[in-house]
Amino acid sequence: MPDQATASTPTQMANAIRALAMDAVQAANSGHPGAPMGMADMAVALWARHLRHNPTNPHWADRDRFVLSNGHGSMLIYALLHLSGYALSIEDLKAFRQMHSKTPGHPEVGITPGVETTTGPLGQGITNGVGLALAEKLLAQEFNRDGHTIVDHHTYVFLGDGCLMEGVSHEACSLAGAWQLNKLIALYDDNGISIDGQVAPWFPDNTAQRFAAYGWDVIGPIDGHDAAAVDAAIGKAKKSSAKPTLIICKTHIGKGSPNRANTAKAHGEPLGGEEIQLTREALNWPHAPFVIPAEVYAAWDAKAAGAALEAAWDERFDAYAAAHPALAAEFQRRMAGVLPENFAQLAVDAVAAAHDKAETVASRKASQIALEHFTAALPELLGGSADLTGSNLTQTKATPSLRFDAGVPNGGRHINYGVREFGMAAIMNGVALHGGYIPYGGTFLTFSDYSRNAIRMAALMKQRVIHVFTHDSIGLGEDGPTHQSVEHVSSLRLIPGLDVWRPADTTETVVAWTMALANAQRPSVLALSRQNLPYADKTAADDITRGAYVLREPKDAGIKGKARAVILASGSEVQLALEAQKLLGQSGIPVRVVSVPCTNVFDRQDAAYKKSVLPPALPRIAVEAGVSDFWWKYGCAAVVGIDTYGESAPAPVLFKHFGFTPENVANTVKVAVGEARLKRR
Repeated sequence: MPDQATASTPTQMANAIRALAMDAVQAANSGHPGAPMGMADMAVALWARHLRHNPTNPHWADRDRFVLSNGHGSMLIYALLHLSGYALSIEDLKAFRQMHSKTPGHPEVGITPGVETTTGPLGQGITNGVGLALAEKLLAQEFNRDGHTIVDHHTYVFLGDGCLMEGVSHEACSLAGAWQLNKLIALYDDNGISIDGQVAPWFPDNTAQRFAAYGWDVIGPIDGHDAAAVDAAIGKAKKSSAKPTLIICKTHIGKGSPNRANTAKAHGEPLGGEEIQLTREALNWPHAPFVIPAEVYAAWDAKAAGAALEAAWDERFDAYAAAHPALAAEFQRRMAGVLPENFAQLAVDAVAAAHDKAETVASRKASQIALEHFTAALPELLGGSADLTGSNLTQTKATPSLRFDAGVPNGGRHINYGVREFGMAAIMNGVALHGGYIPYGGTFLTFSDYSRNAIRMAALMKQRVIHVFTHDSIGLGEDGPTHQSVEHVSSLRLIPGLDVWRPADTTETVVAWTMALANAQRPSVLALSRQNLPYADKTAADDITRGAYVLREPKDAGIKGKARAVILASGSEVQLALEAQKLLGQSGIPVRVVSVPCTNVFDRQDAAYKKSVLPPALPRIAVEAGVSDFWWKYGCAAVVGIDTYGESAPAPVLFKHFGFTPENVANTVKVAVGEARLKRR
């Protein structure tokens, strides 16, 4: 971007950020003024001299991406967006941290125009940045053609000490070096201060050597308050052809505040009226709160330059579309997040094939069967596994392993993330945010604990990210309680905006995949079995999409009489419910079996449908090889669950030991039916 700042205005431009930060935090009586004040000169160097963006179109496909990983310094990005011309008014800044404002406490994608990702949980922003840069590199390799470059942008990340202390940054930055993401440039706000004070006693790392060991270029330390020095460092970083770059910027937190700079108090407290006045004097900023001089606005305004950049790209894209019309249409479809027109038929065919074959396989294998179908038809599917590919079964014939020889991806679509579950999950968030790919990744369900916060962030950001979690219960067997995830499915179901699927057979697994792919506004979890699951005969598969459905009525099992109870089950326990239904029929107790592959989807159904599946007059008994507490919300009379950790033993031994047998389920139903009869009397 052309230099918008004359030699006389960089300091004023930076001071405008400082003033807005301290004024907004003071008005809210809440927030973090120190980081924005310290990073203001870094921001001038990047945003005024390098960042390619268009404030009038925050979604321009080839814009540079900017991530504020140390998201507590949110007033930095809010000030930048406002000053450079995005649809973020001074009134929005005055409403900082207030209800329903465009300026929440931490940056949130979808709330504030120009914010690329939701940050706040430290370390995840830089990890999202790795995902953004990965997506750019893969799309460039897939779509650019000689003489026609339509994907060519950088990902810039500001990060602080906290991001580097969080382990997820190690996971992701190591991969960034391995993948040679040369268009990823991170600027480290090295101010040496966190909430507890000077970080030196607990953060003695040699950050430069750490990143050099990852395979990054490292520039600095440089003076982070010298915009010209930061400008030069960014220019040098942009010339890298094989490595991501870390620019270490030495700064003073709360720069400009006479009494709060370089202190922990500047980190997370308003400066106070008296200190703000002293800071205004120290900065030679005589303007009232939230007042920015016209010449400063003019220096920051990026609307005209941004529109020109996008217009030039539009011309290049038009030429590309003329030369490669099919590729251009595919690029536009992919970046819009729209599935192919034939997806509905693909889904129907996949479900029909599973229903016809009626295979007895583990649901992890059923997942791979579904993936073979979908990855062959959907080039946007980008898979991976955290060093468990042979167990998660996430790789298919259409997705060879992704490799970067001499920095050039080989066209593979399956990523070996290594043992980096958290990094994998947060990188997938970045890939989804960038657009062009639908990411999925696998590990054991018990390791979802490592991924959990990134899963939550995907739900908060409404991103289509798919987690394939296998070995979903005590059915794992001999590995024992460390790997037997008795509580994980229920805990994941509690995350708002996340769909958790625990399918019972091949058809339910295919439906789970179709739903996960079709839902562009939600992440999904597929909890899959290690052990084989018998196919559950069903007359139709349509109601599976509603999260729970009547799998078998008594009459369908050859049992006379109307149902006197309902057995609810998910996953591997659906077969137990069906076997218990037969035993109960022999005892003259007809019951309905309801399969519940996704409680989240079922809970969103209308009341009439839910009532038709779970009649209020019938006692309900839930069966799942996991903690029982979750199921009581369905008004169950009893739950066959497991509220202890598992044991090391073969899976059949464990199921019998913990009461997951047809006989125990049948006996539990008998007791519930008897108690219901007594209540009616």
